[in-house]
Amino acid sequence: MSKKYKLSLDAGSPENPTIFGKYLLMGLIARGGMAEVYRAKRIKDGKIVALKCMRNKLVKEQKYIDMFLSEGKTANRLNYKHIVKTYEGGRYNNNYFFTMEYIQGKDLNHILRKLKIQEQRLPTPAALFIAVKSLRALDYAHSLTDKNGNQLNIINRDISPSNIRISYEGKVKIIDFGIAKTSDRYTTEIGTLKGKFHYMSPEQIRGLPLDTRTDIYSMGIILYEMLTMERLFNAESETELMNMVRTADINPPSSINQRIPPKLDQIVLKSLKKSKDERYQKAGELADALEEVLVPFKFKQEELSNKIKNIFYEDYQREMEIMRLTKDMDFNLTGIDSSDAESFDQISADNFNNQQNLELEFDMEFEDEDLEPVHTEDLLEKPQTVDNSNNNNQNLNKYIYLMLAMTLIAIIAIIIVLILK
Repeated sequence: MSKKYKLSLDAGSPENPTIFGKYLLMGLIARGGMAEVYRAKRIKDGKIVALKCMRNKLVKEQKYIDMFLSEGKTANRLNYKHIVKTYEGGRYNNNYFFTMEYIQGKDLNHILRKLKIQEQRLPTPAALFIAVKSLRALDYAHSLTDKNGNQLNIINRDISPSNIRISYEGKVKIIDFGIAKTSDRYTTEIGTLKGKFHYMSPEQIRGLPLDTRTDIYSMGIILYEMLTMERLFNAESETELMNMVRTADINPPSSINQRIPPKLDQIVLKSLKKSKDERYQKAGELADALEEVLVPFKFKQEELSNKIKNIFYEDYQREMEIMRLTKDMDFNLTGIDSSDAESFDQISADNFNNQQNLELEFDMEFEDEDLEPVHTEDLLEKPQTVDNSNNNNQNLNKYIYLMLAMTLIAIIAIIIVLILK
C-alpha cells in the first residue's frame, strides 16, 4: 500500500512492542475509516487481544465518539460463540479503544477473493456451514433481551463477507456490530442509509424502517455469492447498483452453479424475497432450513480449517511465527502505570446519551469503510521522496516522439531528392 497513513498509535511489532496503558502493541492488523485494530498483549496475564482504537482525527467531534462508544456498548452485550467477544474499553491518553477476542484467520471476503484468483470454488457444504453459524449468531443477537427481559431488537444492518471471519481452526465469527441498531438507541431509521450497497435489502436501500429481516436478506446475498462465486448485485455505477437492489430481480443460484440442488435454490430465493413478509421471518428458521441440506454432507469444522490453511498457507505460517514471538516475549514490565486510563463504563456514564444518538452516522464520509488487513510497514509515515517514475516515463515518451519526427523528416527529404533527380 503506497498511500501514507498516519496511525493513531505507535503500532509496535512482535519484536519491538510499544506500551499502551496495560497493553503491549505488537503491530497493526487492520484499518478503516473509523478505527484501527492492533494486535496487543495484555500485560497482566499475557492474553493476546485485538485492540480497536478510534482514529485521532475523529476525536474532535462528540458524535464520532458517541458512535464508537455505541459500537462498544452493543458489542459488550453480545456473548455468543459465533460472535467475536468484546472484553473491555476505555480511554487512555485521549485515545478511545476497546479490546476484542483475537481471531487468527481470514474474513470471508478475502477467502472468496483468494479462491477466485486460484480458480477454485468454495465447496457447497463449507458455504452452508459458514451460513448456518453466521445465522445462529444473528438469531442470538436478534433475540437478545436486557436485564429486565425487554427485547433489545439488535439489528446488525451491515452483514457482509468482510464482517464474517473464519479462524484457521475453522470457527465462524461475526466480527462487527459497528452500525447496529438497538431499540434503546434509535427511535427511527427513516432516511438512514448505512452499510454496503451490495449487501443491502430493498427496504434498506430505500431508507425505510428496518427490522431483523434485513439481516436475513443480507445473509441470503452472502450465501448466494458463496454458492456461485459471483456478485449477486454488480453494476458500473452506484445508481445502477441501487436500482438493482431495489428491483431484487434474482435468478436461482443453480443458473450459475448447476450443482446446486433444487431444495437449496428454493431456500436461497426465499431468503431473498423483495417483500420481507415473504422471507424467512427469523434467522434461526433460515439456519434450520440450511442445516437440513447440510446434514447429509457430514461436514466438519476440521474440513473448513484445512481449506483455509491450505489456500492461505504462507499467511498461516507467518501468523504462527508471530504468535510464537508474542508468547515468548519476556520484558520487565513492573512499575507500568496505567492509572490514568478511564474504564469503558466511566466514559459511557459521563459522555453517553442514548437519546441524542439518533442517526449520528449518516453524514460521516470515510475514505475507508471496511477494516482491511494491512502490513504495518506500508502504513507508517516515511520521509517524503520524489517519485521519478512518472518523469522518466514522460521523458521516454518525448524521446520516442522526437525520433519518430526525425525519421519522418528524413523520409520526406529522401523522397524530395528522388523527385528532383
